[in-house]
Amino acid sequence: MKQTHRGFRVIDDRGLDWGHAALKLFSRAKRLGIWNPEDMDFRRDREDFSRLEEPEREGIMHLLALFGAGEESVVSNLVPLLHVAGEEGRLEDELFLAAFLWEEAKHVEAFRRFADGVGIHGDLHEYHGENYRYLFYEALPQSMSRLYNDHSPEALAEGLVTYNLVIEGVLAETGYRAWYDMLKEHGIMPGMVETVGLIQRDEARHIAFAVYSLSRLAAEHGSPVWEAVQERLGQLLPSAVGVVT
Repeated sequence: MKQTHRGFRVIDDRGLDWGHAALKLFSRAKRLGIWNPEDMDFRRDREDFSRLEEPEREGIMHLLALFGAGEESVVSNLVPLLHVAGEEGRLEDELFLAAFLWEEAKHVEAFRRFADGVGIHGDLHEYHGENYRYLFYEALPQSMSRLYNDHSPEALAEGLVTYNLVIEGVLAETGYRAWYDMLKEHGIMPGMVETVGLIQRDEARHIAFAVYSLSRLAAEHGSPVWEAVQERLGQLLPSAVGVVT
């Protein structure tokens, strides 16, 4: 853990690498990530939700339980990536990850505002099945917490695969697309349609950061990184498929 600073990049002769992939993503975050969950209007969503049949309302609550908790989980587990970037002096990565964390925090707020706006109350943990619990309750926090003590390329690759490729890529991106298309097709819940569209745009940047990071690690450290990626995907994809099913 860093105890002292020896200097600061922003004022030394190195400056910032304006062509860096992470800074390009940071620039997009500043342009495209400026939206406020408080501005989402869920009044029509509340009317639509009240007119749904019970199985349909159950489906919406199930999705809310998965995505809302998923967003809270990624907020709670992102800080170790910031920690590693700081320890390694990767200031460009840190700047983007700061925006990354802010965006995920807004996603959490957006889902709670949706729940309150349409009148969904009570405990929804019952919708979390065995596969979901393994991924979000165990695999994600364990792989990310490891980074506080283990900065090896393999540990970082495992964390990126777990967080960005499986949780955000396989589950969130595909799930959000399905939810968006379902609501759009039926012409209901325009507030959630707008919200999911904005969240998808944010998540695309997060996944792009993982692709850049894994590519960098593979270029610098070779086959051990790719072996760690493949091994972790093999461990997690069955549970990810189970969640989708």
